[in-house]
Amino acid sequence: MGTMIQMSTYFIQAVAGLYLGIILVRLLLQLSRADFFNPVSQFVVKATAAPLALLGRVIPPIKQFNTASLVFALLLQWLVIQVTVTINGGGMINPLYCLEWGLLGIISLTLDLYFYGLLAAIIISWVAPQSRHPLVSLVWQIMEPVMAPCRRVIPSFGGIDLSPLLIFIVINMLRIFVANLARAAMLPAGFVPGI
Repeated sequence: MGTMIQMSTYFIQAVAGLYLGIILVRLLLQLSRADFFNPVSQFVVKATAAPLALLGRVIPPIKQFNTASLVFALLLQWLVIQVTVTINGGGMINPLYCLEWGLLGIISLTLDLYFYGLLAAIIISWVAPQSRHPLVSLVWQIMEPVMAPCRRVIPSFGGIDLSPLLIFIVINMLRIFVANLARAAMLPAGFVPGI
């Protein structure tokens, strides 16, 4: 593989991974009922508005689940996988493989968002517990639906919340599961954003 092909593959994967992350944050904003008037939320909404408005006309939401966001993420995954394979000298990929690989990439990206979001929430709670920054507020709003059930399972000990430990364990177990599914699906390394 030549240097230009490697650089092109990396660039496509990085940009697509970033935009897929924004799409998934949009989905998580709706699922967690986060504040859409938050400046960070407004950026996410504006960055995804055009394609989701177009898809939203055809694909209705299911309660609070924005189906158009998931379909758009899968379509973008398919496009990125196909472009990456083409750049690397491959031909057309079976759309079912792209769907399977794309779904695994989306699950992996979502796990990464929760992992790093939780890590950020923990660090912020130590460093700046009274911070009113819009990003901090948004991270807490997205993390709370995951943390609340864990707090019921693991009570705090002397003001120390140990529920994030359980969440980290579950996330890492799910990462192992997704990695094994990716191997079983013969997913080529470096061709799917998120994996």
